[in-house]
Amino acid sequence: MAKDHKVNDQIRVRQIRLIGGAGEQIGIIDTREAMTMAREQNLDLVMVSPQAVPPVCKLLDYGRFRFEQQQNEKDTRKRARSQDVKAIKFRVKIDANDFKTKTNHVKRFLEEGHKVKVTIMFRGRERTHPELGERILVRVADTLSEVGQPESPPNMMGMDMNMIMIPKVPRKPGGDVHASEGDTPELSMSELGGDAQNQVTAVDAPAVAPEPTAPEAATA
Repeated sequence: MAKDHKVNDQIRVRQIRLIGGAGEQIGIIDTREAMTMAREQNLDLVMVSPQAVPPVCKLLDYGRFRFEQQQNEKDTRKRARSQDVKAIKFRVKIDANDFKTKTNHVKRFLEEGHKVKVTIMFRGRERTHPELGERILVRVADTLSEVGQPESPPNMMGMDMNMIMIPKVPRKPGGDVHASEGDTPELSMSELGGDAQNQVTAVDAPAVAPEPTAPEAATA
């Protein structure tokens, strides 16, 4: 437990500058006297500034202090992770196996809480057909709709087309299926941006016209 700080009997200096349990300045006293005060108050004597002359110690519950410190470190790592943006690149002429592999990478990043920048790289004349890249991005979004959603519609930047995927917040068990006030609604590709629906072409839309419906039989 005393991994990062010297605690109680680990403090071997003769005198310390003591801070009380409520944060009050007690002053410079003998370490033995400070130990006695810690025992009387059912607290620990913890060295918080070993470089000072004399070292600064504080009366506190070290177990609780370490727990709070670990929680703060955990929250800091979580915030840093949520700000981390991963990147996966696709080609316009991508085969089925490569698409599946790359999509699985995107899925893993989303499940870990990362944002993912999905990039379509165009070569040569492919740049004149941006709809091909849009189709792949729509397909990625549809494939991963259970774990993530687009943060914004696809956009061209230089020779590349990009789309940011963000993790989808799991719905609370037993909660209302409708978004409550203040909640961020889930976005589909057709709802992103004012003209996104017109910009993005469906991946698997059939190329043939639907067959005409047979006329209904005349009633007697």
